[in-house]
Amino acid sequence: MKDRDTVSRFSNRVENYVKYRPHYPAGMVNLLEKEFGISHLCKVADIGSGTGISAEQFVESGYTVYGVDPNSDMRAAAESFYSGNDNFISINGSAEVTTLPDNCIDIIIAGQAFHWFEKSAARIEFKRILKDNGLVFLIWNKKKSGEGFMNEYFALLEKYGTDYNKVKHENYESQEIEEFFSPDKFRLHKLDNVQVLDYEALEGRLLSSSYIPLSGPKFDELIKELKDIHKKYNNNGLVTLEYETVIYAGSLS
Repeated sequence: MKDRDTVSRFSNRVENYVKYRPHYPAGMVNLLEKEFGISHLCKVADIGSGTGISAEQFVESGYTVYGVDPNSDMRAAAESFYSGNDNFISINGSAEVTTLPDNCIDIIIAGQAFHWFEKSAARIEFKRILKDNGLVFLIWNKKKSGEGFMNEYFALLEKYGTDYNKVKHENYESQEIEEFFSPDKFRLHKLDNVQVLDYEALEGRLLSSSYIPLSGPKFDELIKELKDIHKKYNNNGLVTLEYETVIYAGSLS
């Protein structure tokens, strides 16, 4: 991770993160199995595993997943979620220092996390822990822009996000990903994904973002505007956050 703030900035967001962050589209792991020939016999390192959302489909499909994260509060949430499931192993480590042995991992995944890594150091560490011909899947749920609700929601993030434009994962485009995988080529897969939310869930989803204030005058203004947007666009109390799940897949030579 880049610095201490990167590690700690989600510590007071864990409850909302667990409850309201989007999961990944059903069938995502099945798609990866079909396209890349992987199976549950592969060992997975989930780097920046957080509360365990990105590991979920792999664990459910019988993979052994090593969830690596430097944030103790996020790790504790993942450990609670997977309590009693031997397929998830929690590791106190980072993208740059995973603490995993050399050449022990078949697949590395990073869900909603790669933009926090120090890329050059992470690449060295990924190569160290990967077996020959190992694969890397960099995964994001990217919010879609669109008329109406989605555009007004984006405008809210722009207006109130303390460092939104600096840290938003949308900053990472294909060129940065290409540099990470170079000289190998990556393959890009895209899947549609949605969250249908009542107002409580919409507020929780917003407050799970590390750049959104949790108190003070700006917080009060933010909540008022969020309620106005929900009132304007809800259908029977529900609004839809639209995402495109993107998967950058490749090897590191």
